[in-house]
Amino acid sequence: MANPASYRPQTGEIPTNPGVYRFRDPHGRVIYVGKAKSLRSRLNSYFANPGGLLPKTYAMVHAASSVEWTVVGSELESLQLEYTWIKEFKPRFNVVFRDDKTYPYLAVTMGEKLPRVQVLRGERRKGTRYFGPYTAGAIRETMDTLLRVFPVRSCSPGVLKRAQASGRPCLLGYIDKCSAPCVGRVTPEEHRALAEDFCSFMGGEAKRFIGRLEKDMAAAVAELDYERAARVRDDIIALRKVFERNAVVLSEDTDADIFALHEDELEAAVQVFHVRGGRVRGQRGWVVEKVEDSTTPDLVEHLLQQVYGEEGETQGRMPREVLVPEEPSNAAELAQWLAGMRGAKVDIRVPRRGDKAALMSTVRENAEHALKLHKSRRAGDLTNRSLALQELQEALDLPVALLRIECFDISHVQGTNVVASMVVVEDGLPKKSDYRKFSITGAAAADDTAAMHDVLTRRFRNYLQEQADHAEAARLPGHQAALEAMAVASVQDTTTPAPRAKFAYPPNLVVVDGGKPQVNAAARALAELGIDDVYVVGLAKRLEEVWLPDSDFPVILPRTSEGLYLLQRIRDEAHRFAITFHRQKRGKAMTVSALDSVPGLGEAKRKALLAQFGSVKSIRTASAAELATAKGIGPSLADAIVSHFSNVAASPDAESPAINMTTGEIIET
Repeated sequence: MANPASYRPQTGEIPTNPGVYRFRDPHGRVIYVGKAKSLRSRLNSYFANPGGLLPKTYAMVHAASSVEWTVVGSELESLQLEYTWIKEFKPRFNVVFRDDKTYPYLAVTMGEKLPRVQVLRGERRKGTRYFGPYTAGAIRETMDTLLRVFPVRSCSPGVLKRAQASGRPCLLGYIDKCSAPCVGRVTPEEHRALAEDFCSFMGGEAKRFIGRLEKDMAAAVAELDYERAARVRDDIIALRKVFERNAVVLSEDTDADIFALHEDELEAAVQVFHVRGGRVRGQRGWVVEKVEDSTTPDLVEHLLQQVYGEEGETQGRMPREVLVPEEPSNAAELAQWLAGMRGAKVDIRVPRRGDKAALMSTVRENAEHALKLHKSRRAGDLTNRSLALQELQEALDLPVALLRIECFDISHVQGTNVVASMVVVEDGLPKKSDYRKFSITGAAAADDTAAMHDVLTRRFRNYLQEQADHAEAARLPGHQAALEAMAVASVQDTTTPAPRAKFAYPPNLVVVDGGKPQVNAAARALAELGIDDVYVVGLAKRLEEVWLPDSDFPVILPRTSEGLYLLQRIRDEAHRFAITFHRQKRGKAMTVSALDSVPGLGEAKRKALLAQFGSVKSIRTASAAELATAKGIGPSLADAIVSHFSNVAASPDAESPAINMTTGEIIET
């Protein structure tokens, strides 16, 4: 644990301008990002009296080894830059709201020739109309019900192409949940009109459609066409079911997100109701661990940053009103930032009375119940994880806490398609963003020990190289100026994804799947790189023995040990991840195509030919002029393809059809 005095900057060096600052640990990781109206005042508060800081702030300044800052022009810019860096570095001492639900929208791709109804999440797509948000279960039921009345296409592009090629609709076309424009049952114009009606109904014109259907039913009854009247009656029931699913809680012109939270000293639960057209269209929840000393206004600020920033909310999806339990201190700048993303004004308000305040109390009750449920579920899990890590540390006699564990596994079939996996566990929980896959070739693929040595060498050699690059950059003149230039670019371009590091910081413990040979190979790789602060063990599957480097006897953990359970779960996850990658690689290697041996025909051009002609058989019978119409195929390459198939047909051993050797399936005919 570092002494804050060892890296405290001189007071005169810190500017008084607004800006954003970052604390880094000895490994160069950013562990905290903050903003301030006056950088000098805020940073001095961390160092003036470290002993008087609150516990979590005290832990942060002692975990750090350096601090750096960037001056910006205004408080709005500092808000934007703080959000960008939190999103990029994911500092462990910043508040992070962990979403407990998906966030699906019902979308209609009006930009396509044949619009498609589907469920979409994440980034907004151009030419697509969105409705929602909904809960995951309700959106499927809503979509299924509406397709009965508005049979708009909902199939994938691949299914659509196959139906167009075969002249037969898919199952949805046969059961009248699709108007089947793929086979000409309706024209593209008629299908688009259906999609427009679907959007109009979802946009709030339900009463118009229900009224029209009621008139159609009455006309059918008058004509004594009772079968048609029964079908229209069922359509009316379906539309009313969708229309009445969500009760009207506010006026019909109200579009708002209503946030409420319930907190204690350690955690806070947040709930939001999404109100569109006066109806509650969806609900969402988060639970956050209060790793920094935050007030309720601070939590609200971070919440709005994360929700509307990370979800890529844009015009049409962000509501006009955002109702919060307490107004953040920089509400004006926050509203300006949100308005810039929405393309229109956004009001951040605290409801004091009336229907909105009553609905806020309902949302608050949901947050209270969510926090109680989270704590009851987490109590047993947290206890078991802490016990497992402690037991493992004591059994292996390790001097450090096992905050990060990495496990490696090798997978192959008789020495072919050798691959390896690396899975990561932090605080006893998997961290899938840090999982890695390795392909192993050459001499390293000779046996498992050579492969393990190669993988560990590559993993930690990359880590050492990243550390060296970071240290070299820090020594270059103008380093602070470069940081500020990068900061300005980050503020101006918030759409570009943050660069992803090849490897994260080193683990406390490396676990390899295997016994003494694999453990010794891993330990040798670390020793050759000069790494002596990472411990290595192996878990042999036959008797579940734990092996240490250069040890003649294994460590035997009790069968009921939580530490052994943890090692087994990590080893099994590494094995699953390696097997999945191995199967993908093996399946790709064992897929044979008649186009593979055509000289000058790469993967992209093979795909272009198959997209143009549909099968190898059609390509084989096409002329050079016809082949040249495909994207990327010139006259000389077209002649080479024709010549290749002519030679194949003339040879006594004609090429066999393309076959997936894993399943025996003929790929192309």
